Amino acid sequence: MSKVVVKENQPAGPQEVCEAGSQRRVWGLMVTAGVSGTLVALYAVVTPFVTPALRRVCLPFVPATSTQIQNVLKMLENRSGSLVDIGSGDGRIVIAAAKRGFKAVGYELNPWLVWYSRYRAWRDGVHQNTKFYISDLWKVSFSRYTNVVVFGVPQMMPELEKKLEEELECNARIIACRFPFPCWVPDHTTGEGIDTVWAYDMKHSRGCETKILEITPETEL
Repeated sequence: MSKVVVKENQPAGPQEVCEAGSQRRVWGLMVTAGVSGTLVALYAVVTPFVTPALRRVCLPFVPATSTQIQNVLKMLENRSGSLVDIGSGDGRIVIAAAKRGFKAVGYELNPWLVWYSRYRAWRDGVHQNTKFYISDLWKVSFSRYTNVVVFGVPQMMPELEKKLEEELECNARIIACRFPFPCWVPDHTTGEGIDTVWAYDMKHSRGCETKILEITPETEL
């Protein structure tokens, strides 16, 4: 008859205890690294969207509709020179203007939208006529632009109106989308509802024509 040998459970030796402890430490490090990586990725994605809300005026990203873009382009007819989109979002206004021959620039606080805008400009073949910057609009001077497009919110319009009046030349045109400026009287208006667009010519809003007449009065003969 064959004999069955039964091995009794033996207590783990020091080496086996050390190996088990090492395995637990390895798993602990892997879990910690995974959680840390997830938190870093979440921070990188969320921060660009949360940061604007912590500033004095929150400018949310709401994509321009195709009708809004067409209304903006209508206000740019027979215009030339440089163009800037304040709060350019995903770059669709800048790209549309570049396709019409403008040297167009967009300022946007969200880096993800800026990088996407650059990709779209490259994809549409207008990257040489467009530039996108990650910047706070309150820290930028718009004095070199003759065409300004603004997708703002009511809380920011009074202060932005003052800033643009101080910086822009008399030949500049400001195009406001969704919300008008509080004090200026628009020279042109088109669209309805959220697609409404208002155009303001600085020579009228600032009274440049009156100033010119005062400086160079007519001489009586």
